[in-house]
Formats: sequence, C-alpha cells, structure tokens
Amino acid sequence: LHLLSRRQRQMCIRDSMMLAPILLFVYNRPAHAKRAIEALLHNTLAAESELFIYSDAARSPEDCKSVNEVRSFIHSVNGFKKVHIIEREKNYGLARSIIDGVTTQVNAYGRTIVLEDDLVTAPYFLQFMNSALEMYKDEPRIGHIQACDFTQDPSLPDTFLIKWTGSWGWATWDRAWKYFNPDGKALLNELEKRKLTYTFDFNGKYGYTRMLRRQTEGKNNSWAIRWNASLFLKDILSLNVGKSLIQNNGFDGSGTNCGGGNLYASNLYMKELPLVPITPVVENLQARQAYVNYYARTNSFMAKAIRRIKRTLKGDFGA
Repeated sequence: LHLLSRRQRQMCIRDSMMLAPILLFVYNRPAHAKRAIEALLHNTLAAESELFIYSDAARSPEDCKSVNEVRSFIHSVNGFKKVHIIEREKNYGLARSIIDGVTTQVNAYGRTIVLEDDLVTAPYFLQFMNSALEMYKDEPRIGHIQACDFTQDPSLPDTFLIKWTGSWGWATWDRAWKYFNPDGKALLNELEKRKLTYTFDFNGKYGYTRMLRRQTEGKNNSWAIRWNASLFLKDILSLNVGKSLIQNNGFDGSGTNCGGGNLYASNLYMKELPLVPITPVVENLQARQAYVNYYARTNSFMAKAIRRIKRTLKGDFGA
C-alpha cells in the first residue's frame, strides 16, 4: 500500500471501509446551515456519503419563518450519495433531537458522524473521521472521535487519546453509544460517590460537574455533558486531534447554547491529518495537562472578568 500514490491510497481506503452516515442537525439559522453544507460538499468522500438532515420544528411562532427558510434550503441540497430529510413535526430541542437521531442511525449503520449547523468542516474531515472509525472499530477502550481543537496548543500531537468527549464534529459506534446514560442524576451521583469530580473537571479548572448538576436541576438540557460523563465513568477514551478539522461559527449570539466571544476559536487545518494507530491505548497525560493549562488560563476569575469587560466595551452584553 505504501508504494501507491496518495490518490490510489485514498481509493483503497474508501473501497475497504463502510462510510459512516453524516447526521446534520439544523434549526432556525439558514446562513449557518448553508455554510455547513457548502463546507461538507468540499470534503473528499462527500459524494459517496449519505447525509441525514434533522430539522427541528419551531419552538415559538417567532421562529416559524426562519425554520421554514431552513427547510426550503435543505430540500435543495444535493451532491451527496443520498440526502435524507427528517422534519420534526413538533419541537424536540437539540438534546432530544440528537439523542433520538444518533440512536436511530447508529443502530442502523453501526457508526455515525455528527454535526450541528454552526460547524464548518475542513476538506479532509470526512476522510479522517471515516478512517478513524475504521481503524478503531474493534477497540473497546475508544468510544468517541472528536475533530475540533480549540486549545491551539502547539504541544499537542496530531492525534491523541484523552478521557473527555468534545461535541463539535464527532463520531461514534453503536458499541460505545450503548453506554450513553440520559439520567444525569445517576451520572452525578456516581461521579461524587467515586470521588471523580476533580478529575472530571480537569483538576478543578472547568466546571463540567457543575454543568451536569445544572442539567439535573433543569437549568440546561445538555446531551453532551451526559455523553461526556457516561464514557468517563466507563473509563472509555476519545481520539482527539491537535489540529482542528472543525470551526465553530456559533459564537455569534445566534445559537441557543453559545454566547458571544471567540474563547473557543479554532483554525481549520486544510491538509490531510496523519492517522496512525496509537499504542498502547491509554490516555495521553501530557495532552490532559495541556487541557488543564488551557482551562486554568481561560476559566479563571480574572480571565472571565477581562473578557466580560472587553465584550461590554464592544456592545456585546451576552453571557
């Protein structure tokens, strides 16, 4: 295989593996949905991949116009192997929609790639995700693939294993998704009982436990924090990237769960990202420390106060 050209190697890889379906969740942001689709269409493997677009119904009468605009657009999408459109008849909300969609398609296909409408993909995103899904399909200690790097830490390797799941451009298998526990209270109780909250919070530098507690209190409806906790408690790792294949454009005040600012900005890596098997399958402790350092730098009281002052001076009064 190493004697073949890059294009020939790509063809061999795609011929030898089953391409995962792409799940794209949209709501009421037509401009974001269009950018997401345009970027996906520039991906290698797009034409050979099936795309499932989940369109949530309007939560309020004020959202009807923009939801209908999004739905009009997605019915014009082509360029993929096949496009499936699922229009919710009532408002599910993001968490219920993602949990239902991922469960349905991962049970049907065995694996899936998941995106939201504010995510822009690099040209080799699909190639990387499908190759990683194939490479680690039989490795039970790896349950998640995350393609976004917002730390911009040059010390991170191209790929590494970490006990944490990011939710911006990710993939999984049915064997891992079966561990998803929607019961936030049970997850929180187990984290506290096993005295794991400090580690779960990256040595106390970021409030993931607080986020989970707020979910149990009905103050947020995050599916992602429950997925994170589910795999963390099972000691299952995520394959992460040190060069980002995802850019999140949702921090413009348009999203339900994203405020203003560019705290989690990333630079799209436009080349092929090398993927080599990681052995042994253990957490990269240097990478974990890089995340601890990142959160210590960006989540301290002083850092948050400075960001708030800067946003206020710019007229951004969001959270």
